[in-house]
Amino acid sequence: MFQLFFLLSSGLFLGWSLGANDAANIFGTAVGTKMIQFRTAAIVGSIFVVLGAVISGAGTTETLGKLGAVNALPGAFTVALAAALTVLWMTRLKLPVSTSQSIVGAIIGWNLYANLPTDYSSLTKIVTTWVLCPLLSALFAFLFFFIFRFGVSRMRCSIIRLDAYTRLALIVVGAFGAYSLGANNIANVMGVFVPISPFETTDILSFSFTSAQKLFLLGGLAIAAGIITYSHKVMETVGSNLYKLSPVAALVVVLASSAVLFLFASEGLEFWLASRGLPTFPLVPVSSSQAVVGAVIGIGLAKGGRNINFGVLGRISIGWVTTPITSGLLAYILLFVVQNLFLMPVYN
Repeated sequence: MFQLFFLLSSGLFLGWSLGANDAANIFGTAVGTKMIQFRTAAIVGSIFVVLGAVISGAGTTETLGKLGAVNALPGAFTVALAAALTVLWMTRLKLPVSTSQSIVGAIIGWNLYANLPTDYSSLTKIVTTWVLCPLLSALFAFLFFFIFRFGVSRMRCSIIRLDAYTRLALIVVGAFGAYSLGANNIANVMGVFVPISPFETTDILSFSFTSAQKLFLLGGLAIAAGIITYSHKVMETVGSNLYKLSPVAALVVVLASSAVLFLFASEGLEFWLASRGLPTFPLVPVSSSQAVVGAVIGIGLAKGGRNINFGVLGRISIGWVTTPITSGLLAYILLFVVQNLFLMPVYN
């Protein structure tokens, strides 16, 4: 049992890193504008990210598995460890990088080390969403900003009451965003372990708690731990350093980024669109950091593009480019060490 949890520990570490870097960005703008206390954001985010992971985490995991199915538990441990170390390093640099990019880079590193082909169809789909995610988020934020501004101008209430409504809305929309994040990004944390899951399905009355859901529960709790213990620094970068936001603009950012995460995570939405012959969104783990940064830029553009800190934006963009490369190289090196120094099979 100890060996089992040791091999899963890198996935839990990656989940903690995701919570510290990606997950808290759902509430970053709300905390950055002082509308919500960090403690409140951490509690609400932790609860709903676990619910999203357990209830709706299966969709994106399938796409990530097609990219490269890690077929040995020590290999999965090493891949997750490489991704987690990469995210932790970027977090220490205060950069809101993508955990999705980190795990994809690590999986490709495993494919290269195991001399197995990478599914380029899945890779193309995933990389496309890396571009589409921030663009969609910027578009949604741009449109929502004018909708909200029109609505606020028609409201006949005091500033104090408007402030209270905005705080409540930030919590509600943030809870939705945390749920969507758990559903979308749990594949990054535990996806590599699903094909070789050591757990069995448990039937409780008419409910089946599947092997994958048990992994997702562990991963969700790890994400929650990351939110609570180490997310405040990245919140400051996104919430206040990139662009100065008003409380209503912060609400728009949270709503826009949450909507994008939901689009790429919902199996129900995909089925509804497909059943009516409409184009569907791929079920792919996307980055909450990219979604939030895109939304913040959308707000900036809606206000004329003034006061956007392009220096911070440039640093963030560099992090997005270097993350998958760094993670892939680190995974390759660590796989060599684990197999040749510790004599553990990293692939079958």
